[in-house]
Amino acid sequence: MLRLFWLAARSLKNAIFRFPHELALAIGPGQATGRSQQARLLIAASISLPIALVVAVLLQGIILVMSPSIDAWALRPAPGKIRRGDLVSFTLSHPIAGPRPVSVTKRALCLPGEMLRSVERPSRTPGAMFDGWYYCGPRFLAISRPATHDGRSLAHLQWGERAVPAGFVYLGSDHPDGFDSRYFGLVPVARLTRMEKIL
Repeated sequence: MLRLFWLAARSLKNAIFRFPHELALAIGPGQATGRSQQARLLIAASISLPIALVVAVLLQGIILVMSPSIDAWALRPAPGKIRRGDLVSFTLSHPIAGPRPVSVTKRALCLPGEMLRSVERPSRTPGAMFDGWYYCGPRFLAISRPATHDGRSLAHLQWGERAVPAGFVYLGSDHPDGFDSRYFGLVPVARLTRMEKIL
């Protein structure tokens, strides 16, 4: 499937780059090619359009990831029960994410019934008071940051030590500075779509 995807993507790329040239030849002044302008246009369209259609069908449901917080470039929905470490997508509404809801992908790191613990420790960042250190059972998850890279203040989740309630998941990132449950809290399982990595 992956090989077919790459072959189709490469063919589409080549066709897209050739199409303006073929179109210019078809509608521009005649060239000494022995073909009519209409024939050149038909050839260009007959190459590009079927390839575009095939790639559109193959890419249906595939999500491209533009964030360094997840080690993946392309994902697709993968039905099944969400397990620890699975990639999940959902729609996030939060002032840090912007004025409109955005689709984000994170990892399910602490599941319903597991013991989630946050510990307040003196911050490593000058001028900040405390950072939250997060654990799921004995596993270390992440440390919160007091502010974003552009200086906006980040309030972090102060959970204490208790089990993740039924129907909720703590979501994390592959990147230590990712924006995840440290800041927006636990997310209902009902809002999550399990994903699998393609690339």
